[in-house]
Amino acid sequence: MTMLANAPIQPEDEPMSPVAHPSQALLRVENLSREFGGVLAIENLSFTVAKGDIHSIIGPNGAGKTTLFNLITGVYKPSGGTVLFDGATVSGLPPYKLAARGMSRTFQNLQIFFNMTAVENVMVGRHLHLNGTLLPALFRFPSLVRKDREAKERAAELMASVGLAKYVDAHASSMPYGALKRLEIARALASEPKLLLLDEPAAGLNATESREIDEVIKKVAASGITVILVEHDMKMVMGISDRITALNYGRKLAEGTPAEVAANPDVVAAYLGTMD
Repeated sequence: MTMLANAPIQPEDEPMSPVAHPSQALLRVENLSREFGGVLAIENLSFTVAKGDIHSIIGPNGAGKTTLFNLITGVYKPSGGTVLFDGATVSGLPPYKLAARGMSRTFQNLQIFFNMTAVENVMVGRHLHLNGTLLPALFRFPSLVRKDREAKERAAELMASVGLAKYVDAHASSMPYGALKRLEIARALASEPKLLLLDEPAAGLNATESREIDEVIKKVAASGITVILVEHDMKMVMGISDRITALNYGRKLAEGTPAEVAANPDVVAAYLGTMD
């Protein structure tokens, strides 16, 4: 199998962390399956994400990581099983309803509005908290003007929090790739999520840009937002994760702390292959 990481699976020394108790769980995936044309992309998968954790999903190419994200966030409906978010069953709910409940995500490929400024991109993420009814919009009621101003101020604060203060008034099309990755995170945070799902935020970044993303993710988690991370950069994953779920061919291969997962022979074999 193709090796995904640029660095070996080698976590820092760490204490053991317990599996989340149901009362501490923000997200529960129970016996989740998704079939495409008779092929199971996700098969009978179960795991729990504790509130406040950085929980990473790893696996070789084709392991089902992005399919899993799409199931959790309502892009796909499951063929079987259940997704519970903040104590409620949300399986199959559309993305906009999940966003209203406090779930936000970024995508593997950039989803930036290049015809807008950077701060306007982030303001798009505030739409759940703005009055979008027709009458106030037509007549520019003072309350709407105030809300727009507050939204822009909050968007600028979020940009500063991810290290993009100097780009607030910049056009998105003029920003470097690494900054655009952080802009997507700022936009996802603008909806004030309880759970943030990041799909390969360090993909295509150089070492310096990856470290910047690393710091942003740790800062997000420190603010109390739970993070689910799909990432190929194993140095990042092992350095910032509280728990890791490893997938292979849509099934759970291993789960535990970074040290436990790194030491699992099945995980090593899936990433590096075996000598026959």
